[in-house]
Amino acid sequence: MQTMTPPTTDARPDEFAVRLAGIGGQGIQLIGKTLALAATRAGRHAMLAADYGGEMRGGPSNASVVVGPPVAEAPRLRSLPVLPALHAAIVANHRFTGVVPERLAPGAVLLLNSSVVDPAGAGEGYQVTAVPATRLAAELGVPQAGGFVLLGAFIALVPLVSEESLVEAMTSLLPAYRRQHAEGNARALRAGIETVAGVAA
Repeated sequence: MQTMTPPTTDARPDEFAVRLAGIGGQGIQLIGKTLALAATRAGRHAMLAADYGGEMRGGPSNASVVVGPPVAEAPRLRSLPVLPALHAAIVANHRFTGVVPERLAPGAVLLLNSSVVDPAGAGEGYQVTAVPATRLAAELGVPQAGGFVLLGAFIALVPLVSEESLVEAMTSLLPAYRRQHAEGNARALRAGIETVAGVAA
């Protein structure tokens, strides 16, 4: 499988910055935490910043994750709290995308939930991949796991961490009263990976 090549930005070349944009109820905060935790457990520098509205569902929900090199090879990350240029964005909903359009670097990876977001409006100059995450999650019987479909597709395109590390991180982040969702989230992650398998850079 070929993978996406990170674009060049003004950020330190060994840092990879991704923005996750969606609405409350799509699991944006959980998948952002999952990606950051998986990276740190793999021995890499990672930072997470979140911003979201007070609504439980339907309001803006965004997260930024920066993944750096292994801890032993480089100093701490410096990109957050402001990310002037993004290597990638995962857009789960067309509302409240915030800084995504103006901060995407040329050639950036742009992953869209085509169940909700029209790929035709993505613009030019990006590596665009459209995945019907909401529909796929519903077909799997886990409608709440569309975010993990997108996260699986993302790591298939940009292999910052392994699938196994994401599953372990996700499971540990779920509170006890939601632990029953771990298996469905893992299946959604796998579906996302399989959906973009073979996508050319």
